Amino acid sequence: MDPETPFDNIESAQQFVELLCEAIEEARSEVEEEIARACGPGDERRRQALQLVAYNLAKLAMHMGTSRRILNDLRTLRRLLLNERELGRAAMATADGEEPAA
Repeated sequence: MDPETPFDNIESAQQFVELLCEAIEEARSEVEEEIARACGPGDERRRQALQLVAYNLAKLAMHMGTSRRILNDLRTLRRLLLNERELGRAAMATADGEEPAA
């Protein structure tokens, strides 16, 4: 069954987060270039605004990195739990004298 939304499973959420991280890095690079260009005497206010943008993009990048790690942890835990369930079913089937499902 195909997912109905991009967030129906952990893997698709991870792909979205990865794309968002790439977009954030692109924006950070562009803002840094703008900061470098804003060096005239009348550009102080613009430079300060751009520095605030850069700071917020850095915070967002940090949060996205945290989100990426959390998604990885959830995927690992899901695999662990599903494997334990499968092992439990196989053990129960073996105890009942049935062939374990492959």
